Amino acid sequence: MAVRPLLLFPDARLRQPAAPVVSFDPDLAALAADLRDTLASVSAIGLTAPHIGEPWRVAVIRMEPGDPVRTYVNPSVSWSSDETQTHDEGSVSMPGMRERIERPARLHLRYRDLAGTPCEEEASGFAAAVIQHEIDQLDGIFWIDRLSRLKRDRLVKRFGKQQRV
Repeated sequence: MAVRPLLLFPDARLRQPAAPVVSFDPDLAALAADLRDTLASVSAIGLTAPHIGEPWRVAVIRMEPGDPVRTYVNPSVSWSSDETQTHDEGSVSMPGMRERIERPARLHLRYRDLAGTPCEEEASGFAAAVIQHEIDQLDGIFWIDRLSRLKRDRLVKRFGKQQRV
């Protein structure tokens, strides 16, 4: 379909919770296609509708180049482990910035596909971190909100300097 422009930090829309999808129609399919095209254009692992300024609970994830893109509509974590893991994270909306984030190591996910069919899956390791990162974005939690205040302030300052250059 189309590559859409990305919102960049500190755009306030990145911190707005996304609305649940209620219509599984051609508009939703077109939005998902735009997300897939945009994901491919920025070489990212995951992307949500809020990243392109659309306030809907839709995420696309492709773990490895060449893998199929998975579309998650209205995703939610129904269970997560007490065991945690730490992974490098960043965002297409804050390019060039990365930091270590601790999250549950395993989870159980519920979502709908583009036809509205309920789906469930389990994920662990890096895949679990990616899914949680994208669901956070859909909940209006920008990834840096998971950092300590000191790390977050340093990262925001570094990003501001990078944007001015």
